[in-house]
Amino acid sequence: MDNAGGSSVTYLSGTGWVDRPTTLEPALSGEVTCDVAVLGGGLGGMAAALRLAEHGRDVVLVEADLCGWGASARNAGYITPTLGSDPRILKTFYGDRVRGLYRFATNAVSFTEELIDGHAIECGYRPTGNVAAFRRMTARAKPGRRSVVGDAERLGIPPAFPGGMHIKVGGTVNPGQLALGVRETVRASNVRVFERSPVTGVVDAGDGVRIDLPGGRIRASQAILTTNAFANELPIAPRNLSTPVWVTAVETGPVTSGQLDEAGWTSRVPITTNHFVMQSFRLTNRGTIVFTTRSLQTARRPRADRMPDQAVVDDLMRGFRERFPTLADIPPARAWGGWIGLTPSNMAVAGQASPRVHYSLACNGHGLPQAPYLGTLLADRLCDKGMHDDLAAVWRKSRRFAPGVVNPVTLRLGWLADRTLDRADQFLNRNQIRRSIRV
Repeated sequence: MDNAGGSSVTYLSGTGWVDRPTTLEPALSGEVTCDVAVLGGGLGGMAAALRLAEHGRDVVLVEADLCGWGASARNAGYITPTLGSDPRILKTFYGDRVRGLYRFATNAVSFTEELIDGHAIECGYRPTGNVAAFRRMTARAKPGRRSVVGDAERLGIPPAFPGGMHIKVGGTVNPGQLALGVRETVRASNVRVFERSPVTGVVDAGDGVRIDLPGGRIRASQAILTTNAFANELPIAPRNLSTPVWVTAVETGPVTSGQLDEAGWTSRVPITTNHFVMQSFRLTNRGTIVFTTRSLQTARRPRADRMPDQAVVDDLMRGFRERFPTLADIPPARAWGGWIGLTPSNMAVAGQASPRVHYSLACNGHGLPQAPYLGTLLADRLCDKGMHDDLAAVWRKSRRFAPGVVNPVTLRLGWLADRTLDRADQFLNRNQIRRSIRV
């Protein structure tokens, strides 16, 4: 950890949600054979390995560092049925599968809740649902059977948010505790786990898959790639499958219940915005507030661990103070970040990189439940359970992907557009207040 630039913020190279375990599984050494090799030990890879073992397969799980220590342990901890694309885009380009995509996302929440409950994972799950906050000029969403639309007062969120939709499905967890809890479940299973084992090459040899690592080799009948932001480092992965994006999170110091009430956050329900690069705000079980995204960074070759950028942390703080002006004196305490992989569609996707090598990539920064659910569905398919309807909704038949639109230029332009619309919202809000005073 480090304190950059004399700031009171503690900058972490890992996650702020949980301490790093001191006991690691051994690195792979020599030659290992198995039925299925799972490459990548995030929530998706661990869930896939667990399901494969439940089906009686001989499974090897390899992870470059520590299982669950990447994006799985560093995200904001949202359990939400959110899809990563605007509903209008979904209707235009995915009209034949929109219903299936929403069903997939909703079922992913139920699956993750059952995963937590079934393995008795202590991760502070709070089934509060989530508020998707609207801009004043785009607040046209219609409520569903499990949602409520209203203004800030009705939803119990700060008045700086014009209004939104309270989606009553899901809630929040401590993602670090969840990821490490799943890790312990995997370690106690029949899965053979090798940590500190980066994969350097994958070859579909026709009669099996050869996986090369610094310390040895795996020979498997099949393999699953769940390498998230690092997918492009393996030539066998579809080109343009993943764009690495660094997401930063900031945690405040303690906030009292009275301060939250004064801020207008009476519901305590987590909040996300509908910016080009959304912002998220949630309470933790330790009485602090964690907020993320707003300013994203990209890289050609991501490093597993790095310190957050102080300029990004400062920008996140500005966004927090704009939305919670009565909490402006609450200091930031810690900051951390993690790499996520964005697909070109900004939605979960699975498919085959070759006849014996499958891949899955989920989440895209819109909540964590889709990763373990998709990994499990893919494992079922490899075990001759057929193509589940929810897997079919995100299945990619072609191995070709168009280049993603996320790059430093589009992120900067998106940030400028978001800030311009923020100022327009603030102007309209002030005018509304003046009119109400005259009346």
